Amino acid sequence: MLGINNLEVLLKSMQPELVSGEFVFCTSVEPIVVDFLLSFKENEGWTYILTRKKADELKLSYSTVWAMITLNVHSDLEAVGFLAALTPKLAAEGISVNVVSAFYHDHLFVPAAKKDQALAILKSVSEFTPGSEL
Repeated sequence: MLGINNLEVLLKSMQPELVSGEFVFCTSVEPIVVDFLLSFKENEGWTYILTRKKADELKLSYSTVWAMITLNVHSDLEAVGFLAALTPKLAAEGISVNVVSAFYHDHLFVPAAKKDQALAILKSVSEFTPGSEL
C-alpha cells in the first residue's frame, strides 16, 4: 500500500494527535531488552525511545521528557517537503522536534512542556487553505 506524497494533501490530511504518555531518549553501549518504541544502532551505541515510566523502572538516565504527536496520514516515505513545511513553524516558536518516520506515519517528539503549543501549531498548518501562506 503506497502512502500519500502530494504535499497539499499531506498537510490537509495529517490530523495531528497527541499520544498519551511521556517519552524519553536513552542510550546504551550494549543492546538492552526492554519494551521500547524505537531502537537505533549508531557507531557510539544504541539509542532507545521508551516511556518515562519504563526508563525510571530500569534506572536508565535521560535528560529531557518528550511528548509524542503522531501525524495520522499515511505519508509516502519518498514524499518531499512534508516535514520541511512543519518544522520551521515549530522552530519559529522555539519548539525543538525530533522526528521518527515510520512506514505509515511520522511521529514528532516535542518537549513535554510545549506539547499543547506544538499541537495547536500543527493543527493550524493542517487547516490552511490553498493559496494562503503556510
